[in-house]
Amino acid sequence: MLDIIYENDDFLIINKPSGLIVHPTTFKETNTLVHFLINYYPQIKNIGDDKDLRPGIVHRLDKNVSGLMVIAKTQEAFDHLKEQFKERKVKKEYYALVYGEVKEEKGIIDLAIGFSKRKSKIKMTVFSQNKSKSAITEYEVLKKFPNFTLLKVKIKTGRTHQIRAHLNFIGHPILGDKIYRNKGLERKIKKINLDRIFLHSFMLCFYDLKNKWVEFEKEMPEELNEIIKIQNKNFV
Repeated sequence: MLDIIYENDDFLIINKPSGLIVHPTTFKETNTLVHFLINYYPQIKNIGDDKDLRPGIVHRLDKNVSGLMVIAKTQEAFDHLKEQFKERKVKKEYYALVYGEVKEEKGIIDLAIGFSKRKSKIKMTVFSQNKSKSAITEYEVLKKFPNFTLLKVKIKTGRTHQIRAHLNFIGHPILGDKIYRNKGLERKIKKINLDRIFLHSFMLCFYDLKNKWVEFEKEMPEELNEIIKIQNKNFV
């Protein structure tokens, strides 16, 4: 079932739950966001660049990441939104709970990323700029806990696993991430039961087809709120 935050004739704003794949990577997956979208709005089959696998999909979130996504309902809206993503006009912000104390209150990670040679189909890694695509991630500390830091993260580019790879590279992997992790760091901290990554897209802003700037927000889901509550109790 789709959690629709907003809808008009041009686009949908949805709150994607953790655990849901955005679109099939082959024709075998049948429980994806795309399948839910087609059931809800069959006309979406005719929208986008890849109408077979990704109809209406302008951007994506990783399977175990939750939060806001915009879905195009018309080809005009798709092209309009795609251009804004390309020109880096779309504003996307996330909450991330990372291991360790992030000392700088604000920071910018400007490091290119590409597929890892060892796990080329799964994992991204940081490269020199001339070997891969540029990627820019901004972060701001919201709160520090004894073993974790809550960040607000803003991305200027939309590379695969960008936030996860960048934060791991600077020594602060995200809680619950099974791919970008520091097992030694995890062993030093009391285990927290979380079957997803602590990364939530809470803000999404862009220009609609009337060139009006629109903003959407969605608070973090309850399972992430509970982790923060526990950390607040431990902090007292």
